[in-house]
Amino acid sequence: MIEKLNYTSDYTFSERIFNPLELAKTETIMCLGNGYLGLRSSAEELYALQSRGLFIAGIFNKIDKNEVSELPNCADFIGTDILLDGQPFDMLRGSILDYEKELNMKDGRLTRKIKWELNGKEYFFDFERFVSNADLHIVGQKIKISADKDVSINLTTGINGRVTNSGAQHFNDGEKRFVDKKYLQVVSQTTQSKIAVCCSMGLQIYIDGKKREVPLKIGMDRRRIMVSMNFDLKAGQCVEIEKIVDIRTNRDLDSENVDLEIMKNKSLDNMKKVLNEGYLTAFNENARALDAKLWSKAPIKIHSSNFFDQLANNFAKYHLHIMTPAHDSRMNIGAKGLSGEGYKGHTFWDTEIFALPQFIYSNPQIAKSLVKYRYLSLVGARKKAKENGYKGAQFPWESAWIDDGEVTPAWSAADIVTGIPLRIESGFIEQHITSDVAFGIWQYYVATDDEEFMKECGYEVIFETAKFWTSRLEFCEEDSLFHINDVIGPDEYKEHINDNAFTNYMAWWNIRCAISYYERLKEDNNFQELLRELELEEAYKDFISVVDKIYLPAPNCDNVIAQDSTYLSLKEIDLEKYKNQSQSGGIYEDYNAEQISKIQVTKQADVLLLLLLFENLFSDDVKQACWNFYEPRTLHDSSLSLSTHTILACDLKDVELAYKFFERASRIDLGENMHSCNDGVHAAALAGIWQSTILGFGGVRMLKGELRIKPKLPKQWSRLEFVLYWKGQRLEVDIFENKISIVNCSNEVAMKIQVFDETIYFDGSGKVATAVCIEE
Repeated sequence: MIEKLNYTSDYTFSERIFNPLELAKTETIMCLGNGYLGLRSSAEELYALQSRGLFIAGIFNKIDKNEVSELPNCADFIGTDILLDGQPFDMLRGSILDYEKELNMKDGRLTRKIKWELNGKEYFFDFERFVSNADLHIVGQKIKISADKDVSINLTTGINGRVTNSGAQHFNDGEKRFVDKKYLQVVSQTTQSKIAVCCSMGLQIYIDGKKREVPLKIGMDRRRIMVSMNFDLKAGQCVEIEKIVDIRTNRDLDSENVDLEIMKNKSLDNMKKVLNEGYLTAFNENARALDAKLWSKAPIKIHSSNFFDQLANNFAKYHLHIMTPAHDSRMNIGAKGLSGEGYKGHTFWDTEIFALPQFIYSNPQIAKSLVKYRYLSLVGARKKAKENGYKGAQFPWESAWIDDGEVTPAWSAADIVTGIPLRIESGFIEQHITSDVAFGIWQYYVATDDEEFMKECGYEVIFETAKFWTSRLEFCEEDSLFHINDVIGPDEYKEHINDNAFTNYMAWWNIRCAISYYERLKEDNNFQELLRELELEEAYKDFISVVDKIYLPAPNCDNVIAQDSTYLSLKEIDLEKYKNQSQSGGIYEDYNAEQISKIQVTKQADVLLLLLLFENLFSDDVKQACWNFYEPRTLHDSSLSLSTHTILACDLKDVELAYKFFERASRIDLGENMHSCNDGVHAAALAGIWQSTILGFGGVRMLKGELRIKPKLPKQWSRLEFVLYWKGQRLEVDIFENKISIVNCSNEVAMKIQVFDETIYFDGSGKVATAVCIEE
């Protein structure tokens, strides 16, 4: 039996069965990208359930005043109509004799090889494409066709702007032109944000490997420009079409304030240059750049009896790379990356809590770009705080372009009881995002010592978010404490709750962090202007007056921390049915949101996430008691949840259970569920695979400003090798045979690392390696 997905190597996986009802799976998990643009891996030919997608980071558009801005689906240039003796190539007709669609993550190449029979003729198709990591604007595509008998072939391809976001058209018709009877170019503009997108395309044609000039028949109509070409091939002859596309926008850093004609010519000239150099040259440059930017930068090597573990880590690293706009700090990671329309391309707390640590430790420059995005978004955060009657900066639950402010939709799916749409409350009351942003900046600073960034950006965000919390707190005369009422915590099953433990502790930490930084900076003459601009002398008084009076839920007599003020008194039900579900959200088939809010059930890690982020605040007994209470009640209906449980299970020394969670997390997108990611990959879950590997089994933590490594490898792993960046130094860590070897490849500054209970010193003057025994 041929499996639907074949996991063929550490860097490749393939689909061996074509199923027209399951197209979205491989369109998503095999998508291509470079952080600037993402290209879904839909077929060249057309199928009813196919979802073409080309997404460019940062070009949000709002289709209607009653809708929020979203990442628009740009023009399609992959689609190709193929006629064979006048009959359309369509795998739903004829017979598929052999089929394989494969993604090679090592070199960023998608291939599709098909042997197909129709009317007694056998046809052979080789499709290939890549998105360049050497030139962010370039996409390459190649099509090869041959047959066992003489055949007449007609191909039609071009730039098709008739794509939509679930029916919403974000672009005008645009300006179309056919240049020198060889090249196609379309410039269209988003309807509301007025962003111009320029797409230039050129073709090279080969017959049996020899370049041929073939007449192109041009066609233009509404929102598209196409070219057709005809070939009469003898049996065994092969026609090969190489296509190069350059795509860019006037929001790009190098195109802002540039005349549109200059941008159009630049796009056309660059496409011609790459086309003339050849598809193979462009592809090889892409492969070298991908290796330098990703695979050689911070490799992870897992020696496991389970082959899938290494593949899953490579899959996670690949997708995090191709979805992250490292080229421009005005943009951030979407919850579905650049792989689909899910969550409209918006940025959530997923970046700070889940994705950011991976970049802090593996590529600090990208981490810096991600945290700077939040600084650049302060204008919208300040606006939201002011509109809601608060001080400082309140960050949006969902973010898009830096000055968009809150972009969370107001309504979602239907309530199963009332039949009317559910109101999405997150944009109004899921407020922990504000301290999550500050936490991410703090993590970056501690790991890098980037004082310049903090002076220019970071301190301001931490002070402004602390101001928000001082104004958000509510004083209770009854207990003389400050509370945070009417919120949603990480567990989104519980709305309009009071004193969510995660939210309260994060707010308390945010204010404490601001106090600490103010007390240090007020004595430094270099920061006096910043302190005056932010009116921090008065704000500091507010910080001091509230910080020790914030209600922080403490462990009860059973050592359990209450998730919120009412959770422990809610009704208990048998959750086994929902714990074992193959699809998330099954509980909504039996209960509506109001009913779920009255049950002791948790969507995702909430208190347990708190214990992970602030592990020094809680004893092992508290961690174990909270695990015993909350884990059976957690359905993991959010893909963010499993990695937290993996890491915490490692901390609690249940490595076997941790590995089970890790396996589940690894298969959210890459597993055999063929509908798990139709709308795009789960970005935070992919980051969670890295976290589970490095923070969980690798035992890497940042505690009290120091790096600690305390690994606990599962029995399936004999060895774990990885690279970390800490304080500007590149560290190579090798965990094997009851030993840890750490090599400081930079060795430029004095530093220390805590390895179990031993402190390892690198003095910056030649000592570059050490090895210590692993704790038994």
